[in-house]
Amino acid sequence: MTQRKGEKTTISIQEHMAIDVCPGPIQPIKQISDYFPRYPRGLPPTAPPALSRTGSLQSTSTNQKSEGPAADHSRDEDDLDQAFGATALVASKKDEEPDVEGYDSDDSTTLGTLDFSLLYDQENNALHCTINKAKGLKPMDHNGLSDPYVKLHLLPGASKANKLRTKTLRNTLNPVWSETLTYYGITDEDMVRKTLRISVCDEDKFRHNEFIGETRIPLKKLKPNQTKNFSNCLEKQLPIDKTDDKSLEERGRIMISLKYSSQKSGLVVGIIRCAHLAAMDANGFSDPYVKTYLKPDENKKSKHKTAVKKKTLNPEFNEEFFYDIKYADLSKKTLEVTVWDYDIGKSNDFIGGVSLGINANGERLKHWFDCLKNKDKKIERWHTLTNELPGSGYNE
Repeated sequence: MTQRKGEKTTISIQEHMAIDVCPGPIQPIKQISDYFPRYPRGLPPTAPPALSRTGSLQSTSTNQKSEGPAADHSRDEDDLDQAFGATALVASKKDEEPDVEGYDSDDSTTLGTLDFSLLYDQENNALHCTINKAKGLKPMDHNGLSDPYVKLHLLPGASKANKLRTKTLRNTLNPVWSETLTYYGITDEDMVRKTLRISVCDEDKFRHNEFIGETRIPLKKLKPNQTKNFSNCLEKQLPIDKTDDKSLEERGRIMISLKYSSQKSGLVVGIIRCAHLAAMDANGFSDPYVKTYLKPDENKKSKHKTAVKKKTLNPEFNEEFFYDIKYADLSKKTLEVTVWDYDIGKSNDFIGGVSLGINANGERLKHWFDCLKNKDKKIERWHTLTNELPGSGYNE
């Protein structure tokens, strides 16, 4: 285009922007990863693939004429394979072997530690659990603190009946309880097969209480009459074995005495006390009493019943019942003991039961045999109450 003399040069807005803003060819904007290349862990650093966009644009423009779009597509795939192939290889290895160093979760170090001691009093069939203190608990409240308490369960057969708990301490991550909780009626059989579950929780007044952490101690690790101290890191909530028969849920403990009297030619059954009974009333207690049967009972005259104890989960009865029976016939009999909650104006609630006799097993069978072997000797034993007693009617 020719320009006349004296005529001003006119520049379009596009040319103006190109001159002022982009004086040279447009350069690609580098990404932050170009300045800080990341190499896959476990592999030696190698030079990153060239990402010069100008070069690629030039090669693309020249090759499009000769190779066409198909070649361009295959080249892009090669570039992707070159850039990300090593990373994909490491990723596949990570699936096989977890990266321990990069593991980020609420592990035991973030949940805190718990100091406690355990003592099995074999003579009195008692397990004393002293909860001393916790350190570095995980904050559960908005103020960065917690309101912690400790609760205990015996596994298997965990239920509200065998739950014990400490008091709640407010606004602290390092609580000091110095509190002893005691399980009564613990037998040598329990010490072999039971596990004590100790959980630390955060109490909330207006919401559900929150779980912080737990630890579990197999009771077989304890030696009778020797105190053992523990300082355990709390763990996440572990699953409870669902294969445990729920029909054998524990409902408490009962102490029974047996003696065959040669002088009276009969069996003397003593109902001494119960411990950790299941709460059946809305007030958190029960009004328990005990019934005994010696079966088979063709004439239905073997029923005996204790007095009712009001508002308690640890009643003491100290009552004895006499069954007129020949010694030789005891091997054919089964003693069934059931505990009930007395209710006015409606059916009484079944709490739990236990059966002693030739068809029983474990401590129940051993107690019966010891009675038969030792005439005129009173033998006292603790037994676990369960929510099911074969052959017994649950209706009053």
